[in-house]
Amino acid sequence: MTTITAPNQPSPNDAPQIRGVERVSPRLLFWQRVAMIAIVTIPLLGLAAALFWGYGNGISGVDVGLLAGFYFFTGLGITVGFHRLLTHKSFKAPSWLRVTLAVAGSMAVQGAAIDWVATHRRHHAYSDQVGDPHSPHLEPDEGVKAMLKGMWFAHIGWMFHDDATKAETWAPDLLNEPAMVKISRNFGWLTLATFLLPAVLGGLITMSLAGALTGFLWGSLVRIFVLHHVTWSINSVCHVFGTRPFDSKDEARNNAPMALIGFGEGWHNAHHAFPASARHGLRWWEFDLSWVVIRTLAILRIVRDVKVPSKNQIERRVRANAKH
Repeated sequence: MTTITAPNQPSPNDAPQIRGVERVSPRLLFWQRVAMIAIVTIPLLGLAAALFWGYGNGISGVDVGLLAGFYFFTGLGITVGFHRLLTHKSFKAPSWLRVTLAVAGSMAVQGAAIDWVATHRRHHAYSDQVGDPHSPHLEPDEGVKAMLKGMWFAHIGWMFHDDATKAETWAPDLLNEPAMVKISRNFGWLTLATFLLPAVLGGLITMSLAGALTGFLWGSLVRIFVLHHVTWSINSVCHVFGTRPFDSKDEARNNAPMALIGFGEGWHNAHHAFPASARHGLRWWEFDLSWVVIRTLAILRIVRDVKVPSKNQIERRVRANAKH
């Protein structure tokens, strides 16, 4: 157990014990920050280049298909795979599907599977308290400036901080699963694949170098840029803006626009109220694409033991929230 302070806390003497966290060495922190600068700036430059190219040449149907196809494949790898299956165990899946979803999530370039799961479990254990790796609510000051500073930290800044979540503490189950260990160790190769595959497919489909270039711009860089900021917005936007229909004992919010582009992850208050639920959009009008995928797989009998809260459990959370 290591005593650390949340990034925005003024005094280390007041820091509580935070389970499963360690300091990153200065050398490792340097290279970690170099990598994060690259992963933040390169897709942004790719977006600018794609828009510049598209202004004069438009965007082809092939490029739209590559952008959408890889966005859905890697995005659902995060939401259905990394999040609802591996982190929260909200349903059970056969080994081939676990591997497929873990590979798809890895190709979203948001970290190795085991590290992602460990960080997210720690987030739930300390949600919006000292120890949460990416809460926007740890600023000691108040006001708009403090809110914006907290949101920046929750969105991107936390990835440059010098604490590391120990997988041995937060994801021992996955460390004992050889397939997940192998996928996590090959994160670098999967990152390379996610950048190259759209270019290769674009080139082969159009039989041109221009098709390979635009496939790389739209299917790789633009797709990764959009998916990154959608996912990061769940940490920042969905802990500040939206509604709180359920008692979740933190600041998680339901945010409809984020739920639409984030495959249901924007129903974040519901998720924090019922973390083990495979369904986040709990009311009939709350569209949750990830739930549609899981429900379809369950109907086809590919997945089983799907967890959802009962009507009574939902009503209790609504009543508890009304009392606060």
